[in-house]
Amino acid sequence: MHNIVVKAFMTYQSAALCMAAFCLVPSTIRAQPSSAASPAATSAPAPLYTAIGDKPAILYDGLSTKANRTFILSRHHPLEVLVKLDKWTKVRDADGTIGWVENSAIGDRRHVQVSANSAEIRASSNPSSTLVFEAQRGVLLEVTGPAIDGWLPVRHRDGQSGFVRSAQVWGA
Repeated sequence: MHNIVVKAFMTYQSAALCMAAFCLVPSTIRAQPSSAASPAATSAPAPLYTAIGDKPAILYDGLSTKANRTFILSRHHPLEVLVKLDKWTKVRDADGTIGWVENSAIGDRRHVQVSANSAEIRASSNPSSTLVFEAQRGVLLEVTGPAIDGWLPVRHRDGQSGFVRSAQVWGA
């Protein structure tokens, strides 16, 4: 009987040691960056942004329509993509709120939200170009093209368009 207890103890002890070794190995081995790697290759990836489509969407606290509804997102509301799955996307808004939206609620067009107290929209991507209009904090602007030297081409829902500094908006 004593041998059976000792063997059982040894089996549990061996299993515990193997499990501990298995769990600790990934944290003790660290990949060393190659000396040939560029700084861009070793930096964190840029955030990916999306926006709600033409209809408001519900933000859930889980991966189901049966999960708690956190709040309703307005149409064109910009969001940072954290995780994209088959039917759901985990997102964060400009206030830092995290939740899940159905992929069918996400639109094709990209939008940004003014994060500065006031953003100047200029006629071209030059700070001395003509001021087209000013947008106050929280105003949504549609992105109409790629960024150019820290400037984004944007259009207001009223039709006015121009360039805004990327630092003055969230979601770029």
